[in-house]
Formats: sequence, C-alpha cells, structure tokens
Amino acid sequence: MPRHALPQEMGLSFRVGEARRAGVRRARLDAPDLERIFHGGRVRRERFGVADDEPPWVRERHDLERRIAAYLPLLPAGAFFTGPTAAHLWEAPLPMGIHDRLHVAVHHPRTAPLRAGIRGVQVLPRMARVVTRHGIPVTDPGTTWASLGGTLGLYDLVAVADALIRVPRHPGGFRPPERAPFASREDLAFALAAGRRRGAPLLRAALERARTGASSRQESRLRLVLVDGGLPEPVLDHDVFGPLGFVGCLDAAYPDRRVGIEYEGDGHLTRAQLERDIDKYEALAALGWRIVRLTSHHIDRAPGEAVRRVRAALSQHR
Repeated sequence: MPRHALPQEMGLSFRVGEARRAGVRRARLDAPDLERIFHGGRVRRERFGVADDEPPWVRERHDLERRIAAYLPLLPAGAFFTGPTAAHLWEAPLPMGIHDRLHVAVHHPRTAPLRAGIRGVQVLPRMARVVTRHGIPVTDPGTTWASLGGTLGLYDLVAVADALIRVPRHPGGFRPPERAPFASREDLAFALAAGRRRGAPLLRAALERARTGASSRQESRLRLVLVDGGLPEPVLDHDVFGPLGFVGCLDAAYPDRRVGIEYEGDGHLTRAQLERDIDKYEALAALGWRIVRLTSHHIDRAPGEAVRRVRAALSQHR
C-alpha cells in the first residue's frame, strides 16, 4: 500500500507534535522513510543516503549533516551551534571522529540543552557572537575557532584558522576570488581575547602560525611539518608563469630555488585530474622546476621522509 504523502508544510525535518497537529497519523510517523534520531522529531531518509563505497570521511560528513537537520526543529529558543559542529558549518577542516555529538550552546543565564547526542554548553554573551549561516544559528567564525582550543591539537587549530582566513581565489588570478574570507586574523584574535578560553596557549600559538593560502587540512599540516623539520617556510598557493603565460599553481613552493611541493589528495585520483597534472608537471619541468609530490602517508605517518625529500630537492637547486 502506498504511503500517505506528508503535508506540504512538513520540511526535511520536523517535530512530531507539529506533524500530529497537521493530521499525520502515528503509523505514518513510524514509516521507514522517516528516521527518529532525536526524541520528538523526524527526518526524511532520502536526502541523506550515501553509497557504501564512499570514503569514511564522506560518510561521516553525511551522518553529521543528517543529525544537524534532525535537530534543527528541536533547537531551543536562543540556542546555537558551536565547537566542532559550528566549524563544520563554516567548512573548516577537522579530524575524523570528532563529531560524536552535536555541540549546542546558549548564552548565560539560559539553561544548556540536555539530551542524548547533544553536548550542551552555557557561555557568557561576550564570549560567543552568534550569526546565521544558511539560516542556522551558529557562532561566528572567530568564536567558532576559539571554542576549539580544548578539543584540537596545535596543527589542527592552525588548519582551522588557515581555512577561515583563506581567500578562495582562482589560480592564475584571472577571475576575482569566489568570496571574501570567512574571518580575518583580527577576528580570531578578538574572539581569543574575549575571555578565558580553554586551550588559550595553544590558540595563541596557532594564531601566530596561521597563514592564508592552504586549501585543505593536509596542506596546512604539510607546511607545519616542513617548518618544524627545520626547513624555511614555503610560499603557499604559488602561481608559476612562463614565457607563454600561466603554467600552474603549486600548493607550496620555494620560488627562489624553483622547488614546488604538491599534496596529492583524493581529488587527484580522477582521470581528468591525472591528465591535467601530467601536463602541468611537464611544463614546470621545462622551466627548471623540481616538484616533490607527497600524500597523507608522508604527512601523518612519515613526516621525516617528507622533510628529507624536500630538503634534497632544495639542495639540488642552489
């Protein structure tokens, strides 16, 4: 028997009480196309399906977005997302396994929400600026970064700061940037100084080491690995031009030595990207550039080898 259609006003997720007042029967609310994640709410399953062969980080992201959507109709008045949940909404890169619960805050003296799957937090108003993003109440980028001081290590705090202050420009500079950065370095410093923050020493150290130019968490970590390995700090997001014009953009580079470093993530596994890379590296080699290509293995498990390879390349271009 076909299922009864839900009322048109029922969106992606909704409160059970609202659905019942709209005439939806209990049996319809228990149908398999609706999922109960939080007591008192339902979310439509079809919007959050993910293939079994998707990488773990994609499945984790979909699961988080499904839980955020499910909780939105239940969000108490005056509450807002903070911490890792807010960082996700600001497209900041985070390590896997950090989203076991949604982080929801209220301003003092409101009572923080208490329910399964939610980490409720009460914060002083001066320490949590709240804005809306895609219609969702969330801490502003500076507050979001500062709220992670007790959760992330130094490298990941730098990576989040890098992402927030990054200007998402187009390689070669032929078109204007896609948007303004989410935050400035001054915004992060202001949020850090707003009050006593957990992990404040790490946050201060991370702010000093934040740079614009890294387009992923691993690119940020790569820069830190090289510097902490005793190498000079590379230039990030470096455009290379030849006699005929733009040749390519390098993740990191030492232009005076003509040494470039490229992080090879999952995006380089496609046929089209492979062909673009072959042409780019051929053109760079013709200009005298030596390219060191590294993966997450080198950054996370063999940082000493990453440093050795880059140092070797630099020594050949004195």
